[in-house]
Amino acid sequence: MSNYLLPIIIFAILGILAGVLLTVASKVFEVKVDERIEQIADSLPQANCGACGFAGCADYANAIVEKGVPTNLCKPGGPDVSAKISGILGTEALEMIPEVAVVRCNGNCDAVKHRFEFDGVQSCVAAKRFYGGSKACSYGCLGYGDCITQCDNNAISIVNGVAVVNSNCGGCGKCAKVCPNQLITIKPVTKHIDVKCSSADNGKITKQACSNGCIGCKICEKKCLNDAIHVENFHAVIDYAKCTSCGACYEACPTGAITCCEKQ
Repeated sequence: MSNYLLPIIIFAILGILAGVLLTVASKVFEVKVDERIEQIADSLPQANCGACGFAGCADYANAIVEKGVPTNLCKPGGPDVSAKISGILGTEALEMIPEVAVVRCNGNCDAVKHRFEFDGVQSCVAAKRFYGGSKACSYGCLGYGDCITQCDNNAISIVNGVAVVNSNCGGCGKCAKVCPNQLITIKPVTKHIDVKCSSADNGKITKQACSNGCIGCKICEKKCLNDAIHVENFHAVIDYAKCTSCGACYEACPTGAITCCEKQ
């Protein structure tokens, strides 16, 4: 019996010593975490969308406290979250204009021609690989809803063959990352004018493919008093930093490629 007792006692003592050493080490080498980081992380929407430029909400919270990153970078959270974070830090709330996603295509089933019926995997990525999709315009919305699968706010739906964004959108940009035709962009909600076309074909070819397409006529350029819209790569592009949403380009567009969300 004594032959077994001594080793047991030795192992018990070693275990106790190891526990004591680990406890002391954890106290000595403990990394102090600013409690504000956790408070800020809890205030964020936990979308982990990356729209702020960081890997996720926790990474952004850490950067705010440790690196002094601005508190108004969380697009899904909007001004309310930005103000709450500023309150935690005891700083003045920064101005933040909410943003929203825009689908740069209005090539719905009534406007665009179809070249064939696609019977493959029902996703935009799969359709894109098959001759650029079934629609006559290879630059337009493929209409299979890959963007819908990425949206956490039920802010996107397919209406008449084209993705449409509703008021639930927080502007996180996750939908934009998965669109194979790169049709989705983010804009300030205060800007109401949009060009719903991304065709890089000339006006004649675009018109043959889609009756709602931009034909690059430049009438919008001539009507704009703020130098906010120009035809680039055969379709009009708006500079939202200059646009006042006056609607002059919208009223003048002969094909309806330019839309105004206030008048839809």
